[in-house]
Amino acid sequence: MTFPLDRRTEFQIGGTWTVVTGDVRESEPITIERGTKSEAAKAAPSKCRLKLNNRHGKYSPRNPLSPYYGLIGRNTPIRVSVRGPESYLAVEGSATSYARTPDLAALDITGDFDLRVEATMDWSATGIQPLLGKWISATNQRSYMLALNSGSLAIYWSTTGADSFNYAWTLPALPRRAALRVTMDVNNGAGGHTARRYWAESLAGPWVEFGDPYTSTPAISIYSSTAPLEIALPAVSGAVPAQGRIHCAEVRSGIAGTVVASPDVRALAEGATGFTDSAGRVWTLGADASISDRQYRFHGEISAWPTRWDVSGSDVWVPIEAAGVLRRMGQGKKALGSTLRRRIPAFAPLAYWPCEDEDGALQAYSPIAGVNPLVVSTGFRFGQDSSLAGSAALPSVAAGSKMRGTVPAPSATPTEWSVHMVYAVDTAPVSDGEFLSWRATGTITRWQILQRSGTATVRGYTSDGTLTVEHFIGIGADVFSGWQRFYFRASASGGTVTWRIDWFNIGGSAGGFGSTYAGTTGRVTEINTTFGASVTGLKVGHVAVLPAAVTTAYTSADHGFSGDTVLDRLYRLANEESDQVALSWVDGDTSTPSEKLGPQRPNTLLTLFEEAAATDGGILYERLDRTALIYRDRTSLYNQPARLALDYSAGEVPPPLEPAPDDQAVRNDVTVTRSGGSSGRAVLESGPLSVQPPPDGVGPYDEALTLSLYTDAQPPLIAQWRMHLGTWDEERYPTITVWLHKAPHLIEDVLSMDIGDRVTIDNTPPWLPPGLIDQHMRGYTEALGRFEWKLAMNCTPAGPWAVGVLEDPLSGRADTDGCTLTGAITSTAASVGVTSSPGPRWITSAVFPAMFPFDVTVGGEVMRVTACTGTGLAQTFTVTRSINGIVKAQAAGEPLKLTYPMRVAL
Repeated sequence: MTFPLDRRTEFQIGGTWTVVTGDVRESEPITIERGTKSEAAKAAPSKCRLKLNNRHGKYSPRNPLSPYYGLIGRNTPIRVSVRGPESYLAVEGSATSYARTPDLAALDITGDFDLRVEATMDWSATGIQPLLGKWISATNQRSYMLALNSGSLAIYWSTTGADSFNYAWTLPALPRRAALRVTMDVNNGAGGHTARRYWAESLAGPWVEFGDPYTSTPAISIYSSTAPLEIALPAVSGAVPAQGRIHCAEVRSGIAGTVVASPDVRALAEGATGFTDSAGRVWTLGADASISDRQYRFHGEISAWPTRWDVSGSDVWVPIEAAGVLRRMGQGKKALGSTLRRRIPAFAPLAYWPCEDEDGALQAYSPIAGVNPLVVSTGFRFGQDSSLAGSAALPSVAAGSKMRGTVPAPSATPTEWSVHMVYAVDTAPVSDGEFLSWRATGTITRWQILQRSGTATVRGYTSDGTLTVEHFIGIGADVFSGWQRFYFRASASGGTVTWRIDWFNIGGSAGGFGSTYAGTTGRVTEINTTFGASVTGLKVGHVAVLPAAVTTAYTSADHGFSGDTVLDRLYRLANEESDQVALSWVDGDTSTPSEKLGPQRPNTLLTLFEEAAATDGGILYERLDRTALIYRDRTSLYNQPARLALDYSAGEVPPPLEPAPDDQAVRNDVTVTRSGGSSGRAVLESGPLSVQPPPDGVGPYDEALTLSLYTDAQPPLIAQWRMHLGTWDEERYPTITVWLHKAPHLIEDVLSMDIGDRVTIDNTPPWLPPGLIDQHMRGYTEALGRFEWKLAMNCTPAGPWAVGVLEDPLSGRADTDGCTLTGAITSTAASVGVTSSPGPRWITSAVFPAMFPFDVTVGGEVMRVTACTGTGLAQTFTVTRSINGIVKAQAAGEPLKLTYPMRVAL
């Protein structure tokens, strides 16, 4: 990349991205801030500052002479980009965003095939995202396809065009840009077929196989369809249009065989609408796909357009400070409704009354259009009990109270319906008491549910008052213990009505009973209940009538989705509130669920997002490439490769590079409490950052926090992990700066970085501690000038995030419980005596030769142990000295530890 810097500023005006670069003042840099300034803080809204020339009032929203009059104003979208080192195919997640080449005999592979794609994607995105293949579902023109599927890599094939088969493998942790490959051996020589999958840093390889091959019978032949070959296939039934960047791809006939298609857009000019690949295939783009070389540095919204001018009026400008979507979300104060209130309307109820009204209300509001309020009598007091996790506070009901609500008629007389409610009662009634009753138009015109200790009674009366249905049902004590999910459903077939009643102790057991009678179901016309005189301490709510015999409307929502993993909750909330914000995530370990959460209580969407992030310990921040959020889960921060490797001696790190040996991040006494549950505490009792007073420690630095957690087993583990982070004994480097105009060879690496990525500095000056400076970038300030590009990164130590990996030769080795030098050694001694106390002793090179060499640290010097002898606690190391450049003699009794000990992750 050369300078002057090709920076581009665009506003979304009238729904179209419009380049306004020519009006941005070149005399001042565009300044961008993202992320956070420390590990503990939440990410603040991103900011982008620039100045627009406005002498003619072009950027005055209320100026009727402006060409943008009525088109710009509060929260006008803005994006800022620079030209990247290569182009890519941008697919936008719509049915018209794809690349296509027509069907051709060479593409009609019926035998072995090999599909490869290099892309930048959200690898964990939910749903099937087709990447490459020949597949049209509607016309049964299916052949082969490579796709993502909710954190897995999938291969699809068809033998007839109408049938469909697939295998899927869980993806390993991938970099944002990676290459994926699947192969199919249609006849493996053993009467079957075999599929394999691989990943690599790029399409050039080397390929790393992951997961086990799928082998099955019989041998197969792939259907020769007339479908075109497509990238981001738009006509796959049940799939989600792919969204991301495609760099290049290959289709091979045969495993590692002949290349029959090789779309590669990396060298194309921005804006190209088609191309011919090296295999001769002619490609065209869908309307919403594009070839771009832009690397986005900011997406956000402009909230204000303040006009400023000098005294003469000859210089007029607008200082813009745009912000990311977190600014707008953070200003919202409206809490999302309870999980029940949000879920039940999705089942299209004929009538629904949440009963979440405030204390003092005289009727229950209905969120369903056309449904009148539920009328209640004296003794029905709202807002009294908030113990049901999936609800706001619900009413308490005195014995003899009434509730009545009309159920509108559906457009067609139903053959089935269901009535639902949640309730809790303090004490089981000693005699029959009415809990719920409703009226209908069928053979049974009044249904009544009564309960007493040990027995529930279902009664059904005809229009003349004849008791036609009466069943006595034995019920357990759990029906009167805590909140119950109740529903009654009826359905008709051939003149017979089948009915069933069910209770679910929320979070506990379930039970029910059903029977039949001759007649019709009719429809429910009203809820009409007089609560029995024997019923005391009753709480009720979420009364609903559904036009079908639904059994799942309240499932999980009644306990607030307690037990959701963090990623599951974020996905559900983002789908439910897709009009507010788009959210995706980086899942560092797809084989292990993210942390489990407690119930989702009513709160703002941003607060619920942040609550989930705080529990898991990951990072919630704003995307660079679109106005959206991304969540980086905790496991994605473990054991990262360095995204930006700097060399101090090569002049890649300008001043200031100042270590901060302060106590800002120290936390050596941590208490974590589960909201609504118990606590766990972790205290560092010994060591330089322990709670002991100086000089043995630093004294107490305590922290107490309450998190949304699923079980009481979680707080002690999280407290231990947070204490581990807070007692990491290493220099902090709050700011690491790079000047990209002075080191343009770093630009490509910087453009590939994002919040949470790892930054290293090697070959540091002798006045700093020896070894690699190893940090995580938690945020940054970026200045994009015409001739300068500066990046100041806010960093925290990466060391505590280097966790153990079972059987790994470096990070899979456990340290001793204590080891010292047996005697003093010179600065060049290659034979070192060590004594372990209390043990265990070190492994020997004679028994475990494959576990050598490994590094140990003694008095700040790193030694490489190439051999170990001795079968007792006193042993002898053969070492290579001064691995980290420290040359010194060592005293007897000096502690010796593994340089890279295995640390247990949360």
